Amino acid sequence: MKVALMGYGRFGRALGSLLAESGMGFRALDPHAEIPEPYRCTSLPELISGADLVVVAVPVPKLHSVLEDLRPYLKPSQLVMDVGSVKVKPVEALNAVLGTQVPWIGTHPLFGPLSLAMAERPLRVVLCPNPLHPEAAAQARTFYERLGCEIVEQTPESHDRVMAHTHALTFFVAKGMIDAGTGLDVPFAPASFKALARTIETVRSDAGHLFAAIQLENPFASEARQQLLEALEQIHEKLERLPAEATSPEAGRMVIPTPEAHSTEAAEYRGHLDQIDREMLALLARRTHLAQRVARAEAREGQGSHEASDEALLKARRAWASELGLEKEAEVFFRTLFRLSRASGGTEG
Repeated sequence: MKVALMGYGRFGRALGSLLAESGMGFRALDPHAEIPEPYRCTSLPELISGADLVVVAVPVPKLHSVLEDLRPYLKPSQLVMDVGSVKVKPVEALNAVLGTQVPWIGTHPLFGPLSLAMAERPLRVVLCPNPLHPEAAAQARTFYERLGCEIVEQTPESHDRVMAHTHALTFFVAKGMIDAGTGLDVPFAPASFKALARTIETVRSDAGHLFAAIQLENPFASEARQQLLEALEQIHEKLERLPAEATSPEAGRMVIPTPEAHSTEAAEYRGHLDQIDREMLALLARRTHLAQRVARAEAREGQGSHEASDEALLKARRAWASELGLEKEAEVFFRTLFRLSRASGGTEG
């Protein structure tokens, strides 16, 4: 499968690295980005010629005009897909420009540059099957599965409704907390806020530049924001009317529902251990994948053995562990990790 990548911004570059790792040939065009020479095209005819799949990775507001630029060079044997984080408007643009003449499908990879760089798994993609081109969904599924992705099929409307109440609201809350200066640079914070802080940092580093597009291009985002604001306002008004004592009966009715408790103290501890072990296994999978990527990059760059670097890394990790009183345990733990990394084809230093 030969891929033409129209757009080489943040997501385009990330997708290009995923294509390269998967051994899938691609070419890219973007007059505003630096593209490595092996993949670089200088014109639309050069980009489109011979491509089986054309991935349009441009901002949603620019999609319609870019599709019009591509249209004269596209053939009925090619499949065109977008990768926007909303789907109703991109599907409308694809239909308006390509219609029944050129196969097309709307897709949304539910991952970004940061999640790819951190080797987070699984990688999921939403496909919006196109009744005008029934075969397009199977072709797109094959493409994404070759990249190691899991597929979820949704209509454009269903996708955008879900994203309005998840993606868009997450960005909305994060920006509100940032603009209000909530919890920034505090010397201490409870665990509940730390989880929110991680979400905010993920939004800022991975896709903060998409804030306006996620809110304005999703036709259901305004409704979701309004519902959240109304719920918060109701909570605020109820709190304002409560007696000052938190032990009052009225205050007791404001509790947040909690998960069902474990039957015994030991069972509760075992549940926490199970959760930690699941998280550790997920981290081990990500770490193994990253180590393999390091090994491939070093091979391309002609770097040799890194035994000395391994020891330097181990020294640094012993220092981290000493702050927790786990220096001896860390020695065994990381030497084992390094050995597993080598066995799986990865590297460290």
